Parts: sequence; structure tokens; C-alpha cells
Amino acid sequence: MRVVTSAEIDRVLTFPVLIDALAEAFRGSMVTPVRHHHEVERPGAHGTLLLMPSWTGPAIQDGFLGVKVVTVFPENGTRSLPSVMGSYLLMDGSTGEPVSVLDGARLTVWRTAAASALAARYLAREDASRMVMVGAGALAPFLIRAHISQRPIREVALWNHRSDKAESLAADLAREGLPVTAVTDLETAVREADLVSCATLSTAPVVKGAWLKEGAHLDLVGAFNLKMREADDEALRRAQVYIDTPAAKSEGGDVAVALQRGAITEDHIRGTLTDLCRNAPHRDPAVITAFKSVGTALEDLAAAMVVWRSLAKSL
Repeated sequence: MRVVTSAEIDRVLTFPVLIDALAEAFRGSMVTPVRHHHEVERPGAHGTLLLMPSWTGPAIQDGFLGVKVVTVFPENGTRSLPSVMGSYLLMDGSTGEPVSVLDGARLTVWRTAAASALAARYLAREDASRMVMVGAGALAPFLIRAHISQRPIREVALWNHRSDKAESLAADLAREGLPVTAVTDLETAVREADLVSCATLSTAPVVKGAWLKEGAHLDLVGAFNLKMREADDEALRRAQVYIDTPAAKSEGGDVAVALQRGAITEDHIRGTLTDLCRNAPHRDPAVITAFKSVGTALEDLAAAMVVWRSLAKSL
């Protein structure tokens, strides 16, 4: 059984290929049970264990099954350890034999960004050229690269609640040749943006609906629990809202919270990423759109399959 490192994942993946693979997976017949969520109590620590299984349907030749195992221990920062860690176990779909263990954290940032860009393929204007990236964490560079792969982005304004972190990341990405500039005035940047992507840990809305211009697309990736928000109720009310899976109605912030508060109703949600991939709607260039993701094991399996097949070709 081969161990696949983050460096190997970075070497073989590209966003155009991965986004196409996710589109095929969402159109197809993968089996994805509800994720298993367990609270873990330890002396002096509280953690969460997530098990995320998925497998290919019988119509897919050379199928696979896999499971991502993720732990979340918020106190790990005091131990100089990441609070979120994980691994992905990929198995042969015919025999169940383990074939690979992949770096779970790296696989997650790639597939999460690819899912957002896949949604933007259908929901963002085709001529979208100005992007705002809200947040400068681990996901930010992947989201920027993913969206640039799908739309003619010429300018990326990067904002973070800590401006020094935004400036540092913007400088790193600019050295790669990406058109990224750090900004401190988020409202002005959003008012000018065609695409706004959010990946933060904010517990209060940072993007207001009043700021979104006609035709803008709002991509909501952070806010992974019900205590978190990235966009206010007005942003969701003004937008045609899509979600990655039905789980977004009850998990994560933003859409689930707006539903609980009665700010929007379920009828306001136009569909899922599967709906978009199977029957893409006509995109009115004046309409505001929004996409909320909470993640799904289907994405992990699709990404792991791309990595494994790419590595197998080079053996």
C-alpha cells in the first residue's frame, strides 16, 4: 500500500482536470452515506472524529471505495499541532484491498476549492474578471487558483481581518504570477467584484448583501458550524442560492442559520451541485447567485481517484 504525500498530490493535480472529475462524479452514481460524527472526550481535551465514506456505483469500471478520517481537536494549538488532521484510505472497489493512504488535509483543500469553482462554472458570469478573496488561510490560495482556472479573472483583491497576513499571502501569490493584491477596504472591493469567495472562521457576517452588485456570484466556503456566518441574511435573500448537498440546509452557517431564523425558506434554495451538473440553468447576467458548501465524501473519493490514477501512469 502506497503512502501519498501532500507534495505528490500537488504534483499530479490540476484544477481543470479535478473540476471535470468532480462534475462527472456529481452527475454519476457514487454512493455517499451520511458522514459519521462523534464527539471524543479525553482528559483535558475535547475533540471530534469524522468518518466520511463513499464508493463508486456498479456502472463504473475499475471502481474504488474510500473513507476520510478527520479529527478536530481545537486545543492542539497549545501543543504546536494543527487542530484539524486527517488521512484518506483508498481501496479497490472489487476486492476491498487498501491501495493507498493519502494526505487528507491536502486532498481536502484541493477538492473544496474545486467544488467551489465547479459551482462558479455554472453560476458566475462568463466574463467575471474581478474577484475578492475573503480570508487568507490555507484554503485561500487554492480557491484563487481554482476560480482563475474557470473564469477570466484579471484582478484578485485579498482581504483578511489581519491585514499583515493578507499582505504576506498576496506577495507570495504575486510572485507566482497571480494578479493578487491585498486590500483593507472590504466593502469597496466587494462592491466592484464579479466573484466573492469567503473562507473564514468568522462568527458574524463579513459580507453584506447590500454590497453585492448585479450579476455578482458569492461563494461561501467557511462557516462550518451553526455558530459561524460569512454573509448576512440580505445576501442570501438577494441571491439565487445553490448548495453542494442537502446537508447544507442543516450543517454549517449561512444557509442553515438563515433557514432556522426564517430569513429564507427552503423554496429559496434553487438546487444542489448535482442539479447544476445534470441540468445547468440559464444564467441571467443581472442576477446575483450564491453557493454554499459544507463538503461531501463524494468529492474526496473523486479527487483521490484522480491522484491515484495519475500516479499509476507514472509508475
